[in-house]
Amino acid sequence: MQSSGAQFADRPAQKAWLNRTVLGMGLTSLLSDFSHEMATAILPGFLAVLGVSAAALGFIEGVADGLMSLTKLWAGWLSDRLERRKPLVVGGYFLTGSATGLLALAAGWPTVLLARAAAWFGRGARSPARNSILAGSIPPASLGKAFGFERAGDTTGAIVGPLVAVALLSHLRSARAADLVFPFRLIFALTLIPGLAAGISFAALIRETPRASSSLPFRAAMGKLPAAFRGALWGVGVFGLGDFARTLMILAATHLLAAGYGVVRAAQVAGLLYVVHNILYAGVAYPAGALADRWGHRRLLSVGYFCGAAAAAGLAAAFVWKLSSITFLVLLFALEGVSAATSEAVEAALTADLANPETRGTAYGALGAVNGAGDFVASFVVGVLWTVISPAVAFAYAGMAMAAGAILIANLKTRFSRSPRSDMN
Repeated sequence: MQSSGAQFADRPAQKAWLNRTVLGMGLTSLLSDFSHEMATAILPGFLAVLGVSAAALGFIEGVADGLMSLTKLWAGWLSDRLERRKPLVVGGYFLTGSATGLLALAAGWPTVLLARAAAWFGRGARSPARNSILAGSIPPASLGKAFGFERAGDTTGAIVGPLVAVALLSHLRSARAADLVFPFRLIFALTLIPGLAAGISFAALIRETPRASSSLPFRAAMGKLPAAFRGALWGVGVFGLGDFARTLMILAATHLLAAGYGVVRAAQVAGLLYVVHNILYAGVAYPAGALADRWGHRRLLSVGYFCGAAAAAGLAAAFVWKLSSITFLVLLFALEGVSAATSEAVEAALTADLANPETRGTAYGALGAVNGAGDFVASFVVGVLWTVISPAVAFAYAGMAMAAGAILIANLKTRFSRSPRSDMN
């Protein structure tokens, strides 16, 4: 692996990490998540009004997530071959914002699938290039803080977007009670405002210095990823095998609370618990990144993974002992929020720390693909184990997989070597 000086040769010398690029990234992520989380919050209800089944929703989300993961792998390699990555990112933001707004025209699930897949293709296309630009704009010692700040902006949008969507839906359904579809269509159309504003924000605020592009073919670029980074991907992948979709956690809370509150009330409480999750995510992302810069990226990432394992183990225990305490569930959702914030912020920082500038986009693409594949497998396996055996077994499996990933990351230093600077920072 290159020495630390060569490794960060494409990063300009700067005294402050909170620069125009970092601020622009945070604002852009907030606007983008505001847009697509508005749509996500009301999409199940919209499909229910159209008479579309839950199985179709699962198929739509599965196809969209799978396409996003594959796109990240391709787009990461492509971004390394570009002197300027910014146009790729701006195009991705505009595609996501526009496609999300097209949900307003949907009359059935095929149009929803097309719009959702296009939006998630845009997300996959922009992510590796965006992260590479961010990593190249800050000092090495501030990677965690910068990525934590960007994740905090992202999740602030994920909190505000659903709350605005639910408030608008309540108001519009009262005003247009006879037309069940119109409120949903109007909200989808309104997502165009923050969605397109995200692309404008990135174009206006982000500065990128032209760089020497890579001419490596895809296989050669993958082969040049450092051994330490490939080792980290093993830990990320094993953790991902247990990192189930948050919708399953919401469903679990609904089941646990239904006996005491009724199904409808339990579902409402479970939704609020997810808001708690997102609030913790937004509040923890920056402090976690800052702490990782001081304590070590690898070390804090393993702690974040263990928090996720503890949340899954807590759900398994809740089903075994039939625990329906809201306080206990708040603790579990909070733990999962801490885990998600730490994982996403520090995984991005660790990737910048380990990857060479020449193949940094490819590294982010590989990270996204591994995460996406793990998420798909985890949600599928947890769902099957829940249905065939029991939810307790399903979440116990998830907890063990996440704990195994945490152990692999914690022991990464002794198994893989890298530059003298890092201490696998």
